[in-house]
Amino acid sequence: MAPNDTSGETPAPDFSGLRALFVNCTLKRSPEISNTQALVDASAEIMAKHGVSTEVVRLVDHDVASGVWPDMTEHGWATDEWPAIQAKVWDANILVIAGPIWLGDNSSETKKCIERLYASSGDLNDKGQWKYYGRVGGCLITGNEDGIKHCASNVLYSLQHIGYSIPPQADAGWIGEAGPGPSYLDPGSGGPENEFTSRNTTFMTWNLLHLAKLLHDAGGIPAYGNQRSAWDQGQRFDWENPEYRRA
Repeated sequence: MAPNDTSGETPAPDFSGLRALFVNCTLKRSPEISNTQALVDASAEIMAKHGVSTEVVRLVDHDVASGVWPDMTEHGWATDEWPAIQAKVWDANILVIAGPIWLGDNSSETKKCIERLYASSGDLNDKGQWKYYGRVGGCLITGNEDGIKHCASNVLYSLQHIGYSIPPQADAGWIGEAGPGPSYLDPGSGGPENEFTSRNTTFMTWNLLHLAKLLHDAGGIPAYGNQRSAWDQGQRFDWENPEYRRA
């Protein structure tokens, strides 16, 4: 294809071997209809068409404790299903956190998901880096009130803070008219036909795939200047505190 050819007819790369996990942070238990799930399904379908193994966890269907420890049964909770979900997170090259907007903010389930992910942010990989390195993250937001960009910025900041790589345009969402109104799947909402949402969801999906493949093929983020294990042993990677120079 010529450099300026925008036909999109070049065969898609082979993404087989990649794994994607979608965490749906709706407040609705299964089998109640989740509008967020509709966008999750759209993104996951594109991935599956190109060899990616996809899985969806609806967080509210699981007995997940609140807290910032990997296993909250070690901190007073009778049950905690998060460790099994965290195992799925470790197995995935791509993590997409999806959820609704309530009062202009992320749902309580989304907040819980981020807190529980943070609980393992101190774990290291075999290179001595934070264990989340080499994985990519994105988010999907739905609602019938304003707040997509606010919610997405919170999710994406949180993911990059713990070590995820965020590709360009790694968020997508849908909201109806300002104020109470129809949800994405409601008859006449226009959600499934909305070109802006459809385009952004598609671009987000492909950008996640491209970056995940780049990192996978490269063996992750290069391990120099970012190894916690080496820092703890005294290596400083050219850091020189100006205060020390003046002493």
